[in-house]
Amino acid sequence: MKLAIKTIINGAEIPYTRVLEWERRRALVVLRKLGVKPAGRDLAGMRQQLAERKQALGAAGMMRILRRELALSGPLATLTAALSCGRRRFSVTELVMSGGTAEQFVDWLNERARINDERSMLAGTPDHYLIRIGANGVQDVVETNGGSPLAARFFIDYQDLSSLRSPVDPAYPLQVAGVARSGGGRAIGGVRHQFRNEGTGFRARLLVEFPLLMLPQVVTGHQWHLASEFSNWIEAAFA
Repeated sequence: MKLAIKTIINGAEIPYTRVLEWERRRALVVLRKLGVKPAGRDLAGMRQQLAERKQALGAAGMMRILRRELALSGPLATLTAALSCGRRRFSVTELVMSGGTAEQFVDWLNERARINDERSMLAGTPDHYLIRIGANGVQDVVETNGGSPLAARFFIDYQDLSSLRSPVDPAYPLQVAGVARSGGGRAIGGVRHQFRNEGTGFRARLLVEFPLLMLPQVVTGHQWHLASEFSNWIEAAFA
């Protein structure tokens, strides 16, 4: 099934070509970071290069490359969360699909996570380096958030909604939500992605909570990250 996907950021519809161009720019950055010379500017080719390079490096290899960034971003995230005193900024993107159902997509996403299908998870957007459920059921994530210059590592517990600040919208019966914590256990944010059937397809309201004092360009940049990763995951789910 080939779906048409409408992207809405800050109330305005964004042409899908702009989402693809954002992904193309990020693919160039990440390929170079991982030590790969882009074979060209074709996005499909860069996606394939990224998949092959990430698989070849494995999690341990990518962590070695990112070690300096992670050494900086971890303490910064903890400090920013502490100074924000639990207050949050929300990064929100909406997607409207022409077909499929919310149940089908949420089931697909949850199953990919459950079985640790890392190739599918990493293919969401170039800025994904690790998305893996640990033995404790908590998701270990390493990615570059939106407009941040640094990759970050955090842990999402989808059984814990205790410190989320975003409201549940009763118009969306399905959600994927959880608290994000630092390696030291401090709550630094979270996700509340909500879904509902609409018309002949479904709508996704994708939301990430950041500490209030997070740089605004990180929060706004993450709207494009969300548009890219969920568009790609939705296309994969209904391929």
